[in-house]
Amino acid sequence: MLPQRKHWHSMGKGLVLGVLLTSFMLLLYSYAAPPLNVGVAERVPASSSCPSSPVRPPANTTGRSCRPKLDVVFMKTHKTASSTILNILFRFGQKHGLRFAFPNGRNDFDYPSFFERTQVQDYRPGACFNIICNHMRFRYDEVRGLVAPDAAFVTVLRDPAHLFESSFHYFGPVVPLTWKLAGEDKLADFLRDPRRAYDPDGFNAHYLHNLLFFDLGYDNELEPDGPRVTEHILEVERRFDLVMLQEYFDESLVLLRELLCWELEDVLYFKLNARRASAVPRLSGELYRRATDWNALDARLYGHFNATFWRKVEAFGWERMAREVAALRRENERLRSICIDGGRAVDAAAIQDSSMQPWQPLGAKSILGYNLKKRIGQRHRQLCRKMLTPEIQYLTDLGVNLWVTKLWSRIREFLRW
Repeated sequence: MLPQRKHWHSMGKGLVLGVLLTSFMLLLYSYAAPPLNVGVAERVPASSSCPSSPVRPPANTTGRSCRPKLDVVFMKTHKTASSTILNILFRFGQKHGLRFAFPNGRNDFDYPSFFERTQVQDYRPGACFNIICNHMRFRYDEVRGLVAPDAAFVTVLRDPAHLFESSFHYFGPVVPLTWKLAGEDKLADFLRDPRRAYDPDGFNAHYLHNLLFFDLGYDNELEPDGPRVTEHILEVERRFDLVMLQEYFDESLVLLRELLCWELEDVLYFKLNARRASAVPRLSGELYRRATDWNALDARLYGHFNATFWRKVEAFGWERMAREVAALRRENERLRSICIDGGRAVDAAAIQDSSMQPWQPLGAKSILGYNLKKRIGQRHRQLCRKMLTPEIQYLTDLGVNLWVTKLWSRIREFLRW
């Protein structure tokens, strides 16, 4: 009996250690998050002390009269293909020697707290930057003061029902009330009566209700038909030069390229941080309706910018858009054949190079990654690796201090999460 008692005693100690470490790291990773049902924080006057970029834009080689724009704020929303756009911005900034405003210690700006300029790594009063693109809870006036007056403001949205599904499965394990959901399909159980497993003031609750509205800095618990919702949506329209749509990603990149006067090669991409298709079932018609109703603020936001998006496409020209999208897809496929072993994304277990492993959700390995071809010509070798490098590793390559993120990663490895 003695060996068995020692076995259970060892397991008990391991469980206690795991609980303590997990609690500590979740608190550390989130720092002292403010109440999650607050509205827009008090703002300082909206003014930018930064001059226009001192870096001279390179000449455009496509015959257009414009010069590439170097100053970009990308409001990175969750679960919207934003990691792919981040990779595009990393490559462009690195190529032209631009200055990034990066977070300090983590890969986000103390999210879900509101953004403050003091969260920027090596920040000094009066500091100015070319590109801001990591996750934050948006606060316009704080961001505005870090970039040139003519900086482009860009973000991306996604159909709220599908975004909710993705967020639920990715972040659900770190939202405590979801732990009591039963059955194989916890999402369906949640949507039958969301308030039963949702506390608006609870830890990480914002991931499961109007996440787009929350990320953009607004109160995600407003009444959907209230006048403040309309005011906030119109405010987003005034502040952002382009609101892209995840469902029309290539068309969005064509509009982004036009806005920034970039080359085609600057917006080439491989889809990063994609979830394995079989990881969860797709939303049925009824669940889709329930998910949309539950995220009614995001549904209003998305509906508004879906309409503005297609007005921009019409102004751009339908035939011209079709040509540009075809050219983008052609170049992407050409690079796919040059860079990717097997030509497609693979499960985490099949990724041969540990430095190419993407960050995985807690308790699962559902995020796909890539294997580089072993033989790539010198002309494309560096580009291929950059296009396929996951966010955390790319940030490290760019010199970002990620001590909190890396510590959390080691804890997860120790606990085999």
